[in-house]
Amino acid sequence: MTALKEFQRLEAAGVWRATPADQRKDVVISLGDASITIFDLRENVLAHWSIAAVARANKGQRPAVYHPDGDPGETLELGEDGVEMIDAIEQIRTAIDKSRAKPGKLRLWITAGIACLVAAGMFLWLPDALLRHTVQVVPAVKRDDIGDALLARITRISGQMCTTRDAREPLRRLASRVLGPGQRGALVVLPGGVSTTAHLPGGRILLNRALVEDPEDPNVTAGYILTERVRALTQDPLEEMLIETGLWSSLRLLTTGELNEADLDRYSEHLLAKTPAPVSDDMLLAAFKTAELRSTPYAYSLDITGETTLGLIEADPMAGRDTRPVLSDADWLRLQGICGE
Repeated sequence: MTALKEFQRLEAAGVWRATPADQRKDVVISLGDASITIFDLRENVLAHWSIAAVARANKGQRPAVYHPDGDPGETLELGEDGVEMIDAIEQIRTAIDKSRAKPGKLRLWITAGIACLVAAGMFLWLPDALLRHTVQVVPAVKRDDIGDALLARITRISGQMCTTRDAREPLRRLASRVLGPGQRGALVVLPGGVSTTAHLPGGRILLNRALVEDPEDPNVTAGYILTERVRALTQDPLEEMLIETGLWSSLRLLTTGELNEADLDRYSEHLLAKTPAPVSDDMLLAAFKTAELRSTPYAYSLDITGETTLGLIEADPMAGRDTRPVLSDADWLRLQGICGE
């Protein structure tokens, strides 16, 4: 550390003592480039102190008493005649002190930085990790329960699900034909509420009654059902719900196995209000092929001109092929009366 330029070669009178047992001596102090040199009155060097290792024993008091850092027995006193020297030493000591590393402050900043990183990581990572873990561990039975609870709330708004004795079995056959034999109870026809279709945790698919009553061809209804199943496969229905209801909903479900009434109410209202997400033609065509269903009737039901659904029409995987009927004519007629009006 170099002394401040304006104080280089500054001199002053003072009193120096080598040890507490020695006699005090009048001396001359010279402030050099990086040190303090102490001379007797004959200009003999008595001591040489590094400025960086000088400490003051009586801060703010006069005469100012200095000593080498770690050796308070050797002292140097500067009185009123040495005001300029005292100011110079104090300025240099302050500059040196500021240039030194502050271990305590450094640790504080490091600790604060780590804490911020951990907090940011928890904020950014925890919700997604908790959501994914919850979705993975919730069993099928609990998903069914959540789906039932949502359906109960939805029917308060839409009206009770449509069912007649004659239409019950055709609805099961339709579900089996489109979704597979293990999904015979997956379809629910509602008198209102949903605009077209929606899906619930547990596998249920909701249909507006118009999708059963209005089409002349059951392939149209089958197309809507299959499209909604593809949407459900694109994103886990339980995950979709927990994203909408928030972090605390995931935490509550994970720790207690339950969802509160407010979350269920809010999500059921969200389901009824939202517009079905679009599904790519490639995904739909693959699903129609697997189910051995024609995509053309569904495409024309979306756009009677076929202009916006040309991909589903031209690439119909079952075009020109014999396919199993979706339902018999008799079953289709019975199903169209499911709402009993």
